[in-house]
Amino acid sequence: MKKIHICVLITGLLLGYETTSQSASIVISKHNLSISGPGEVKSTTESRICVFCHTPHNAHRDIPYLWNRSDQTTNYTPYQSSTMYAAIGQPTGASKLCLSCHDGTIALGAVLSQATEIPFAGGFRTLPNTRPSYLGTDLSDDHPISFSYQTSIDQGNSELAVTNALPTEISLDDGGQLQCTACHDPHDNTWGNFLVMSNQFSALCTGCHIKNGWVNSTHAVSTAQWNGQDVDPWPNTEYTSVAQNGCENCHRPHSAGRHQRLLKREFEEDNCLVCHNSNVAPLSIEAELVKSYTHPVGNYTGIHDAAEDFSTNSVANHVECEDCHNPHTVTGTSAVAPSVSGRNSGVLGVDSGGQQITSADNLYEICFKCHADNNVITTPAITRQIDQLNTRLEFSLGNPSFHPVMQATGSTDVPSLLPPYTSSSIIYCTDCHGSDNPDGAQGPHGSNNEHLLVANYTTVDNTIESPDAYALCYRCHDRDIILAPLQSAFRLHFKHIQQENAPCSVCHDAHGINASQGSASQNRALINFDTTVVTPNSAGDLYFSGDDLTQNKCALTCHGVDHEPRAYSRN
Repeated sequence: MKKIHICVLITGLLLGYETTSQSASIVISKHNLSISGPGEVKSTTESRICVFCHTPHNAHRDIPYLWNRSDQTTNYTPYQSSTMYAAIGQPTGASKLCLSCHDGTIALGAVLSQATEIPFAGGFRTLPNTRPSYLGTDLSDDHPISFSYQTSIDQGNSELAVTNALPTEISLDDGGQLQCTACHDPHDNTWGNFLVMSNQFSALCTGCHIKNGWVNSTHAVSTAQWNGQDVDPWPNTEYTSVAQNGCENCHRPHSAGRHQRLLKREFEEDNCLVCHNSNVAPLSIEAELVKSYTHPVGNYTGIHDAAEDFSTNSVANHVECEDCHNPHTVTGTSAVAPSVSGRNSGVLGVDSGGQQITSADNLYEICFKCHADNNVITTPAITRQIDQLNTRLEFSLGNPSFHPVMQATGSTDVPSLLPPYTSSSIIYCTDCHGSDNPDGAQGPHGSNNEHLLVANYTTVDNTIESPDAYALCYRCHDRDIILAPLQSAFRLHFKHIQQENAPCSVCHDAHGINASQGSASQNRALINFDTTVVTPNSAGDLYFSGDDLTQNKCALTCHGVDHEPRAYSRN
């Protein structure tokens, strides 16, 4: 069809219709560079429309289409990406013809059919670099062109539609290469930007790109609109909703801010926060990220790689939104711990065995990418008898004690649990780590509580007990029961916490104690002493021992009191 279209136009050119036929939409498009053109870039003297590209006589012999433009010897910087399956070289075919204007290196009026350049309004010769259509010679920020589409599929790109399933509007060149003309028809501006079809709801993008989970994702179906405040999230389109913009919420096919994967904005998080600031999405994640404790996405640029491999322990420390969220698969679907909800679906993870998995089934597997074998934290928050930074090991199955992140504890010795929690409950990491604003955007984006906790958890010795001091613990554990000697599992909680002002953290390690380091008798109930407060007793012993209701004892010194050892019975 495209060849037929070009033939019709050239026939018109030969018959002298090029300046009068209004049926050809090129006449009223910016590709009409003649004096009658509607755009700012146009000639001051030339009335012929087609002459800027085509000539009936003395055209290039080695280029089809009766090509009338001067030779190009430009060397381009092609698009490169760690997730690109095809080799991208120098532009060829129709793409090279498009670039003869859009790279800004050849005068717009330099044509073979006449000796002198055609003059342009404003006195400029080449396409000004201030124009949106200016691409320059660095094509690393533009959609890849001049590569074999089928080869990309053959080499493993499973997210490209098979060739015979491409929409009829999208065509490859005779050699099977994807050129500019796959997306653009230079003679027809019906859809704007000379697109071959509308890209509303990503129709053009998804003609080739088959992203798993995209069809039902929030970014594909949301009708949310910009409220007109602050930065326009969609300056390059006329679409007014998230769904209508689709891929163009985050991506830009030309002159992308971040070259790899063509993100609109250079800083990864900006592509998310321009909407997730309560101006499109109702709750502001941006507001969470300015709190005292955050996942600091603003501290890193260009480190996250969609092809990163945690199985090699070679991933540089970083955090970006896409480390926890997959914008192509995200939905509002809820889930029950430990399963991932729609907000975190389709995200790379590390499983309980330390193996990388392409899509996390459980939320903790996403956390394990940076808080387990590959750990961004190098110093324990509290110095304990047993130090362990690897949360995968802290929550492991078979540990002497642990908070139920990977599995339920099954323990019936925790009378303080508040409903709906039971010994069968499993919790998310985000039940403790997340926003301190229950009405704000949820998740571990930011908090004013240390360690990015949802509620205050004081670990400083000699703290006066109060509902706020241990608000985190009291979210699940009934304060009244803990402090009641006849009801609490440890009848001396009252004495230690309220009378001696010892924080919970002096005795309890919030995550768990790995089986390779601790034992059921000495590390039951998350006991792992803070050794900055608890020291050996007069006999040089420092331990807790207890595995039933009556035989429990502590050998230690705390607040100057020598436990040499002291025994107690549990309720």
